[in-house]
Amino acid sequence: MSRYRAYCPEQGYLLPPSVESVLGSDHLCFFVGGLVEKLDLSRFDQAYGPVGGQLYHPSLMLKVWLYGYALGVTSSRRLEQRIREDLAFRYLAGGSTPDFWSLNAFRSRHGRAINDCFTQVVEQARRLGMGRLGTVAIDTTRIKASASPDKVLKLERAQRAAVGTRIRRWQQACDRDDPNENAGGSTGAAVDALAAAEVPAQLTKLPRPARAKKAATHDRVSITDPEARFLRTRGGRFVLGYTGEIAVSEDHLIVAQRLTSEASDNASLAPMVDLVAATCGSPPRRVVADSGFYSNQNVETMEARKIDAYVPDSNLAQRLNLRKPADDLPCKDPRLKRMRDKMLTHEGRKIYAQRRGIVEPVFGTLKEQRNLRGFRLRSRHKVAIEFALAATAYNLTRMFAQR
Repeated sequence: MSRYRAYCPEQGYLLPPSVESVLGSDHLCFFVGGLVEKLDLSRFDQAYGPVGGQLYHPSLMLKVWLYGYALGVTSSRRLEQRIREDLAFRYLAGGSTPDFWSLNAFRSRHGRAINDCFTQVVEQARRLGMGRLGTVAIDTTRIKASASPDKVLKLERAQRAAVGTRIRRWQQACDRDDPNENAGGSTGAAVDALAAAEVPAQLTKLPRPARAKKAATHDRVSITDPEARFLRTRGGRFVLGYTGEIAVSEDHLIVAQRLTSEASDNASLAPMVDLVAATCGSPPRRVVADSGFYSNQNVETMEARKIDAYVPDSNLAQRLNLRKPADDLPCKDPRLKRMRDKMLTHEGRKIYAQRRGIVEPVFGTLKEQRNLRGFRLRSRHKVAIEFALAATAYNLTRMFAQR
């Protein structure tokens, strides 16, 4: 009698009838599938017209995408492979095998519906006692776009190319109307007048910068993704990408998220507070953010809304974060003085110290574990969908861990 267990990979029956007997009833895929079934997916139906062929059910597509983002699978081709090979994905797909084109088309098409699902997931979490709004930390991060930083044009050249494209299209239209008229010549006085009228007005010659200086990053535009911007990151480096903004509760639940292409954060504090109120139904009682969000106007706005804000200016942040005195400028504005006095108290220092422990681990998880260091899609609208999917999947895993 052989001491080895029976082994026959060519057998026709490899899996038991129940998926739970293989994965175990306490598996993330069952939690994701059950929660998606509780969501209102009617907004997905509104995106389709009455004419057309059969489609994969929105519940199927949403389940596999959310489970994929929870595992760091953000590529549609990679997701197609996992649906064919991975038992948990096969269960969520119900035995169907959507191809990468269908998967990517679903993700690119349903921006509003996916954002609506994020709000519904936050509502479900708050019913479970999560998402407490006592202290909410707001922060941003730069995420690389799906574009090469080498394939960029100066803004001046981009404007010149746009006008040149209009002239070429007009010439092609003239040639189509009468291909034998002045063949091989110019398009006549009309195009010459356009070039004389539009080109000088839009392409005013700029003074040549000194050779030692590089072109400013805001004067360059990407050819591949024109909506991406060069954004400053830590260490003074620049990345061609977008800015992801999140508001995180004390129990590490993302209660608001959005994506912008803004290089500065100080105009984002009030909109993010509004987004928390819209998502959760009530504004936060206390807000903590870093110095990038500070402005005297923001201090006044938070005080008018009766929100206890802890947002240091850059000099005070250096003193609090680096534990060394900063070169303080004269504190003439009363709003700045009120904020500094509040944050230099023992209670203010204690509350501000919580910010890093609340929001930084969320960004670390999204980037290191969930493969969100770069986007797959292009254009601000589509990358915002990716960011919403990643935030929704993160909240699902938090709910799964705290259930």
